[in-house]
Amino acid sequence: MEDYSHVQQPDLRYQYQFGMDQLDQMSDCLETHGFAIVKDVLPEQMIDSLKQAVFDGTDPDRTLNQGESGTRHAWVESGAGAWQLLEYHPFMTIHQHLIGTDQVTIHRSAAIIRMPESSPVAWHTDWCGFSEEAPKNSGDVLNRGLWPSGKWFYITGSYPIHGGLCVIEDSHLENWSGPEGFRLTSDKRSFYPEGQEEKAYNGFDVPGIVPLFTNPGDMIIFAHRTYHGAFSNQTDQIRLSCAIGFRNRNHQIDIPWQMPEEGQRFLAELPLHLQRYTHGYTSIDTSWRG
Repeated sequence: MEDYSHVQQPDLRYQYQFGMDQLDQMSDCLETHGFAIVKDVLPEQMIDSLKQAVFDGTDPDRTLNQGESGTRHAWVESGAGAWQLLEYHPFMTIHQHLIGTDQVTIHRSAAIIRMPESSPVAWHTDWCGFSEEAPKNSGDVLNRGLWPSGKWFYITGSYPIHGGLCVIEDSHLENWSGPEGFRLTSDKRSFYPEGQEEKAYNGFDVPGIVPLFTNPGDMIIFAHRTYHGAFSNQTDQIRLSCAIGFRNRNHQIDIPWQMPEEGQRFLAELPLHLQRYTHGYTSIDTSWRG
């Protein structure tokens, strides 16, 4: 079992109470440091409902065992439990402010369950725009925009021993070359200690690390390049998280896969007043290879 006793809670300069007058400060923090935490975005009753929606969409039969993790890509397609976020004005207000327009479309979504004793998540960036080569997988197609990558709710809280999220401050900067004592991998998607084998690092003795301590109603935002990882879940509680991200509707993506059946059903069943968020929706085919 890893020892996270050295991990200290960061100061409050990255945290903003949700409010219209704080949105510009949130954006400034995101631009300056590569991440921000918006406090108390979700009401308590929605938190409980989202917990159920994560289980329903990711592990409906509760088959995950101790030490395992499960991810539902395109979680927004799982049903009304996820759609409630689209109805929630504070959530949409944050996204529209970040993107700079109310003409947004759903870009990606996900829900994650991490059982007790699940392993840490190695350091990585979601952004695939470093390479000019033809895309090799669906993430490589979709993760090339300049909008914020992470817009997560850790609806059971984020803290180190519970598999919480951590980021590296300033790693979103275009000229960032990796933490001191580490080298970026050849694809720049992760890093590894100098002199060691090139593979994504999953340790937490990394300069610049900022562990994120959040309550279930807080929203975690990080920039498209920000490098992040997650601690192992050393508690006896299941860790739940979910996210729906958007892009500017004018940014069209020519996908090389056919819309999956679940995506087609989502577009057909989503209430009419929410379909303004699906213009150009791509869904995802995680099995596609270029």
